Amino acid sequence: MNRQQQQRFDALYQQHLNNLTLQGKRPATIDAYSRAVRRIAQFFDCPPDNLSQQQLKTYFVNLIGTHSWSTVKLDRNGLQFFYRYTLNKQWQWLDIVKPPQVKRLPDILTPREVGLLITFTQQPRYQRFFYTLYCLGLRLGEGLRLSVPDIDSDQHQVHVRNAKGGKDRLVPLPDKTLAVLRLHWSTHRHPTLLFPGVGNDAHMDGGGVQKAMKQVCRDAKINKAISPHSLRHCYATHLLERGLDLRSLQHLLGHASLNTTARYTQLTEMKQAEVHQAVNQLATGLTILWEDA
Repeated sequence: MNRQQQQRFDALYQQHLNNLTLQGKRPATIDAYSRAVRRIAQFFDCPPDNLSQQQLKTYFVNLIGTHSWSTVKLDRNGLQFFYRYTLNKQWQWLDIVKPPQVKRLPDILTPREVGLLITFTQQPRYQRFFYTLYCLGLRLGEGLRLSVPDIDSDQHQVHVRNAKGGKDRLVPLPDKTLAVLRLHWSTHRHPTLLFPGVGNDAHMDGGGVQKAMKQVCRDAKINKAISPHSLRHCYATHLLERGLDLRSLQHLLGHASLNTTARYTQLTEMKQAEVHQAVNQLATGLTILWEDA
């Protein structure tokens, strides 16, 4: 971009950031939606306020070929916001790009496999962190941000703050988990954080946690697609298998919709056994006179 174009882009970009702030968007959304505007401006080397629909199609064809669909959807949403609130233009985004509707079921560890994974974790801070994620049903970021004031040992509950959607929730704190957290805190005695990084005042690095889990899965010979978030899936599935009702589980997980929580019913071993039994009864319940081959 030449100087005049750069000035034009800078003004539009700042207005975009202001609009995102005024709309009360969360920091992660602001980061993603602003990145979408920077990316398309860099692609065409010009301010993205006068692009044709054909140029937008060209951009998304390239983006689909180089990035994941999750990135494509974020850029689509970010540019839609930019067009609507910054440019005051209507953009028929559904005609430009419509990501496929894909619904995948996550891999679930059995309670035995969860125990194996935690046992094979050699570094104590990761071992205690994985255990905490599982026992409290936390997302990775929620676990990393846990602080000393979040732990209510008298009421045996944890205050999960500023979770997905900006919501807080309270989750039960098992006695053994409280003991593990106390033991871990005694090893570093950070004034606020429960899981600080090594040698600094920030919390543990999420990337390091993910790498550690991959290594543990290799060591424990767990051949499933497992990440730290998988422990939250296991928490939900195992609680359902122990008879917890969906409404209570929805509250524990902080889901806005019961439909989101209900997906876990497909993952329980009891439900799979019921389905297997029903299909067997269906197949064997027919009276058929088979012809000899």
